[in-house]
Amino acid sequence: MNLVTDNTSDQSHPSDKTPLIDLNAPEWYLNRELTWLEFNKRVLHEAEDPRTPLLERVKFIAIVSSNLDEFFMKRIGGLKQQVGAGLSELSVDGRTPQQQIIECYEVVRELETKKQGLYNQILNDLLKEGITIEEYKNLSEDDQQAMRKFYITNIFPLVTPQAIDPAHPFPFISNLSLNLLAGVYAVELEDMTLVRIKVPVGIKIPRFIQVNADRHLFVALGDLIANNLDLLFPGMKIAFCELFRVTRNAVTEKDEEQADDLLQMIESELRERKFAPVVRLEIAATMGTLQSGMLAAELGLNEKQDVFVVDGRMGLSDLFQIAGIPRPDLQDPPHHPCDHAKLINATNIFHAIREQGTILLHHPYESFVTTVERFVKEASRDPNVQAIKMTLYRTSAGTKIVQYLMDAALNGKQVTVVIELKARFDEQANIRWAHRMEQVGIHVTYGVVGLKTHSKVIYVVRQDYNGLRRYAHIGTGNYHAGTARLYTDLGILTCDKNIGEELTELFNFLTTGLVVKRNYQHLLPAPKVLKSSLLAKIEREIKKHSDKKPGLIQFKMNALEDVDITAALYRASQAGVKIDLIVRDTCRLRPNISGMSETVQVLSVVGRFLEHSRIFYFQNGGDEEYFIGSADCMKRNLESRVEVVAPVNKPELQAQLRQILNVQLSNQRSVWEMQSDGTYVQRQPTDNESEPGVQIRLIELTNKRLKEAQPGKKQKKLKPFNPHA
Repeated sequence: MNLVTDNTSDQSHPSDKTPLIDLNAPEWYLNRELTWLEFNKRVLHEAEDPRTPLLERVKFIAIVSSNLDEFFMKRIGGLKQQVGAGLSELSVDGRTPQQQIIECYEVVRELETKKQGLYNQILNDLLKEGITIEEYKNLSEDDQQAMRKFYITNIFPLVTPQAIDPAHPFPFISNLSLNLLAGVYAVELEDMTLVRIKVPVGIKIPRFIQVNADRHLFVALGDLIANNLDLLFPGMKIAFCELFRVTRNAVTEKDEEQADDLLQMIESELRERKFAPVVRLEIAATMGTLQSGMLAAELGLNEKQDVFVVDGRMGLSDLFQIAGIPRPDLQDPPHHPCDHAKLINATNIFHAIREQGTILLHHPYESFVTTVERFVKEASRDPNVQAIKMTLYRTSAGTKIVQYLMDAALNGKQVTVVIELKARFDEQANIRWAHRMEQVGIHVTYGVVGLKTHSKVIYVVRQDYNGLRRYAHIGTGNYHAGTARLYTDLGILTCDKNIGEELTELFNFLTTGLVVKRNYQHLLPAPKVLKSSLLAKIEREIKKHSDKKPGLIQFKMNALEDVDITAALYRASQAGVKIDLIVRDTCRLRPNISGMSETVQVLSVVGRFLEHSRIFYFQNGGDEEYFIGSADCMKRNLESRVEVVAPVNKPELQAQLRQILNVQLSNQRSVWEMQSDGTYVQRQPTDNESEPGVQIRLIELTNKRLKEAQPGKKQKKLKPFNPHA
């Protein structure tokens, strides 16, 4: 072990009396990609845990499958680009891009094997509940005839076979599509022709076709097509028919600074992504080696490395369809977000915010519709509102905010929207939103060249009785009605004068890109302020730490990837500062290493909702500081994105954040603890076997808060948590 003083450490605090470990050594940093895959192991465990309702277990298999698809498109795609460019620079954890790919593939194959085993087990459990995904050949004769008739009427006209021979070049295979590779011949097997058939799964055609309206009996669409090939090839013989699936690279970003028109550049990127190189080929285990080798060669893949053999069902992300079967007895109890205790009786949201100063929101426990959407709705109609400004990263058709913004413009208000065109996988949707908003007179801008606008801010200027007043929403999550019911996020509604003034500066920067001297004393925006502020606050905690007043740092976030923040936390731990990290997925820091990180614990929460909120807490010698915002501790967030992190100073709201942190830190049901080698161990209830998970407990606390705000109103009785449901 190389014991040298880290050059970036502060030499004035007492911990300098002991030698500091070399914080540049790669062994102290876990790999970003491998720790993200470790997170998916925890998610997959929910599909294994008998305490999880059966259809929710199906859902978690679908989630992991979808996550792995995205992992190949984004992370493996990026690593392959580095390899292709001849880059061999080591990551901070000491791995080349090729080494990372090899190690990731090993973990992915382990995950896939576990996932297929769980799927087979769950199929048996579903069968006992009257839900079946059956092989076509095992259907009764009547059911086969019914399915054939359905296929002829509803599917067959959409199916287009494509020959692969000297007269017909290898066809384009679209990303994540299911495909059949068939061998067809008339008389002699030697005269066989290879044919590709795309399985037309889409919005109106589900992956699993219900055989009978009276039963939950399904057959896979690919299986249905494969067993009716005589309709496509009458009089021909079928030598074989096997499924395959490809995944394409989604990393096709161009240089913004070289683009004359950003909108045109993004549209060009989307076209290129469609034809981007393939990074993964999945084949059925029964496919012959000649066929798999041909596919790999045509797609430009390494057959030994990039071909994944699927011994079971392919494309399990489609299981969301099965998870949605209306069987409440096999699903989590329905969750209905409640109204906010401070807003439920308010006739005017601006008066309520002015009375409170700042209101803390917690989704999905509190309704997104009756808080954030209401804020924009009332702003669009209030005759005293003069202007609305907003950042938009992701949204959905089910979110009414965009319509309210258009209403505001039509009502004569000044409306400005900073829309991020490069929100991965939402580019096309954001282009459509931009066009719609511009058509009604909204001033649409695309942020600052070279920086993604990832902040979540709505800013309203209103003519109050005593002059112009700024109102704002600052959040941790996207303005997306769908994810607002599935992700845990925090936000504030505020009319704080200092925050309002600094948001004015922020939007001036976003709409002009001009880097003038901006003096932020309250907000912590990235990329100019946030990282240096966090590092300074960590160093301050080190300096203020003493036996009488021990230091304490607590971060809750999605990822800890930034090397400088990780090194600073290591230094704080060496100085004796207690550090609690609640990190959903990627985490570079290794806890519980003697002389290095003995005072650090790293926890991860997995439950029915996706943990997505960010909280930054510093004890600061007793003068406590709480912040919430859009940024994770990732290099990209801190250095190449526009993020906004805001202080929460009101004692009542700090107490709510403290409650959230304490529930997560103390829970024994849904919390995982990282070990020093980067693996995780799930906590197990000891004294109280019926202890609810973190999110169930927060549902209870939110409903209790609403009940206390309405003492005379009868509340719905909460269904008791059953760990053996």
